[in-house]
Amino acid sequence: MPSTKKLLEAAAGSAGGSGELVDDLFSIYPRIGNNVTTVVNNGLDLGGEGGLVWIKARTTSTSNVWTDTARGVSRMLQSNSLGPEQYNAGKQVSSFNSNGYTVDGSTGGYWVNDGYDYVDWSFRKAPGFLDIVTYNGNSQTSQTLNHNLGSTPKMMIIKCSTHNGYWFVYHASLGATNFLQLQSTVYSQAYTGAFNDTAPTDTQFTVGSDSEINYSGRSYVAYLFGDDAIFGEGGDEQICKMGSFTSDGTDTITLGFEPQWLMVKQTTGAAGWYIWDSMRGWQVGDIDGGYGSYNDPSIYANTSGNEVGYTVDVGYPTATGFQTESFGTGPYVYIAIRKSMKEPTAGTEVFAMDTLGGTAPSPPRFTSGFPVDMSIDISRSTGANNFVTQRLLQDTYLNTASSNAAALGENEERFDYPNGWNSGGGTSTDILSYMFKRATKFMDVVVVKGSSPPVQNSHNLGVAPELTIIRKTNTGDDWKVGTQFTATTLTNRYLNNASVNGGSGITYGAGWNWLSEQPTDTTFKLQSFGNDANQTFMAFLFATLDGISKVGNYTGTGNSLNIDCGFSAGARFILITRSDAGGDWYLWDTFRGISAGNDPYKVLNTQVAEVTNTDYIDPLASGFTVTSSASSTVNISGATYIFLAIA
Repeated sequence: MPSTKKLLEAAAGSAGGSGELVDDLFSIYPRIGNNVTTVVNNGLDLGGEGGLVWIKARTTSTSNVWTDTARGVSRMLQSNSLGPEQYNAGKQVSSFNSNGYTVDGSTGGYWVNDGYDYVDWSFRKAPGFLDIVTYNGNSQTSQTLNHNLGSTPKMMIIKCSTHNGYWFVYHASLGATNFLQLQSTVYSQAYTGAFNDTAPTDTQFTVGSDSEINYSGRSYVAYLFGDDAIFGEGGDEQICKMGSFTSDGTDTITLGFEPQWLMVKQTTGAAGWYIWDSMRGWQVGDIDGGYGSYNDPSIYANTSGNEVGYTVDVGYPTATGFQTESFGTGPYVYIAIRKSMKEPTAGTEVFAMDTLGGTAPSPPRFTSGFPVDMSIDISRSTGANNFVTQRLLQDTYLNTASSNAAALGENEERFDYPNGWNSGGGTSTDILSYMFKRATKFMDVVVVKGSSPPVQNSHNLGVAPELTIIRKTNTGDDWKVGTQFTATTLTNRYLNNASVNGGSGITYGAGWNWLSEQPTDTTFKLQSFGNDANQTFMAFLFATLDGISKVGNYTGTGNSLNIDCGFSAGARFILITRSDAGGDWYLWDTFRGISAGNDPYKVLNTQVAEVTNTDYIDPLASGFTVTSSASSTVNISGATYIFLAIA
């Protein structure tokens, strides 16, 4: 039965899910097989709204498994096979639920084998995004069928479910006179028998006379994808796009959004259907100065082969699309799905802390409860480095106390978990990981290619950043930090040392300012200083979000000073440095303890152990208190300070 929301949208003539987010319609869920039944909670109402679950093993050679609500549970098609569906009652995807689905593990199989890594891609039915239609063939010259996509399909994938047959693919960029085959590397072919040379409309689609798409007595399933619908909290987000491009190896493809999932097929040559996604590690290969041995792991929709990790970078997502690298000659067609940048409602949705001994490291090594985009790791008892690792770098890291280029870590620096990061072992409680998730109005991470003269760089923070941390990655450089409190000036610091390096009130475009003009809610522009086409930068952008994060400043008094961040249960993470003169970067957190007594702190710009015998910070429900004991560090009378606090 249609939901009230859908009925209201239909009455208003909406083609899309107004107010619905990509989080409601699409999910990437990596998991480890263990031969037991697994309930996957991914936030998609597949039981009520319907949809498709596509499962592929990453570390072993098994089929691409498709199960959908139109054909029913336990009915498995394989996109790398001509074969009909396989049916095992109560097996494979054994139920579609209001918050995801259940994968049966009682007999093993393509979807749960013990010890193997898997990735599940889920697509929920929604007007403007996906419709699934089943039909019976009639062996006529053509057959016109109704659909409920609510917009004109830009891509259709059709398969006979009862007999052997091709996976017919329609793509709007090729038109209805041509078709591709999902199970094959074959190039685009003109063929009337596929779609009868008839383009789909917003209510109907047509199949031709070929027996593998329209034969009497046989049943078929059609997956219809659209990209005209507008979604999002403001009703202004396109979440899916189909298109084409011709590549000479390196090209910038503009989508209007950052993708989290991309499937690409060359149309004039024998090439596979490549799939990349941000959860498995769709990363920037040259950002780390050549480090990293597992760039852009790809899965093929048309083979049973395991995930392939290239030794060269073949592309990466950008804030507005994707960049191709080392591509062969095109043309190509693609389908891309937008990355989630949901605005959080609680700090626990976007920030977490854990040590190896804090939760069972089995993996992930550090548990967060959400997919991690960036981590700051500190060693508490030693002078070991303070490492920043993040999804776009994968197995490389940067050191907050150093100006060295990004360094190679270990293959265990993995972010392909739905609830944490790092695949290593060990039980030491000495390493503490601060874990961050990108989210609208809270934090964004952007890859920036150098350009001289400077150009505008896009971001997806959704508001103008108040705290901008910029770090060159492929060569050595300092951590440049700018905090914005006026429309014309910044406070500038280096994260990796205690010197002031510019101070406060620096005009945009001035010598020590890292930004050449005021950032906006969609762009920022680097200063030309050290910014050329041979350099690559990471930009970490933070903003104040009511009840969740606060970028602020204060003037020390030497006496106890309450810092109101607008929180309801105090700050869990506090980072403070002096802004009008030299000063260290002090870090406190509730994991190690913020109390009325002594509170351990770590200095991010030095390689020393944490200090445990000072009482510089006290708890405060609305934020934190800087005590009088800090009168020589973070509460010097008349000195000014900047801070980042997270609830």
